[in-house]
Amino acid sequence: MNNIIIQNVSKTRPLATKKQFKKWFAVALSHHKNNHEIVIRLVDTKEITKLNKKYRKKNKPTNIISFQFETPSGVKTNFLGDLVICVPLVKKEARTQGKTIIAHLAHLTIHGVLHLLGFDHKNKKEAVAMETLEIGYLKKLKIANPYD
Repeated sequence: MNNIIIQNVSKTRPLATKKQFKKWFAVALSHHKNNHEIVIRLVDTKEITKLNKKYRKKNKPTNIISFQFETPSGVKTNFLGDLVICVPLVKKEARTQGKTIIAHLAHLTIHGVLHLLGFDHKNKKEAVAMETLEIGYLKKLKIANPYD
């Protein structure tokens, strides 16, 4: 069974339930047999900006950052890593993009999990592969293509 630890340190009301996050996590792992664990940290703009500046050299907020766990040699674990999600920015983006908060958050969660699994979008080929998976997983959840 997959496990999620939720750390809500945002002053903004939570956007989704743990049950919803677990569902999205399970869908993103549907091609993987092992049970996995992640931490999802829900934060405000100040914390995500600090993390974005420190780890991505960008001095501005972002909607999500994925921290893939680097398993030490000889250690066996199913821990994938951490997702840090900026609650106020997700709400703002959903409004601006004409999406529901839940649809946007589901997409970002799946996107982040794919990063934890080693997917990326640094070039066109990688981006197409990752977006195709995201669209397929969201379709399973009856959520529209976020790239339309």
